[in-house]
Amino acid sequence: MKTMPVGEFKARFSEALERVKHGEEIVISYGKKCENVAVLIPYETYKQKNSVVLGALKGKASVAFADDFDMTPEDLVGE
Repeated sequence: MKTMPVGEFKARFSEALERVKHGEEIVISYGKKCENVAVLIPYETYKQKNSVVLGALKGKASVAFADDFDMTPEDLVGE
């Protein structure tokens, strides 16, 4: 996983996107302390991490949540 300061990320944006398209994850750091503030990941990775397994309905039903849905997966399934 590569870490890029925000200035470098801005200057090399297209290159960073190409790297992400090929499966790499990039951490974006910001400020004098170079604090990590974000991670740019391939969409397929994001999509897999944000799926909800439906237990007994697995393979028979699916569910999608709006971006503004304000409940964690743990809250939803009662973990």
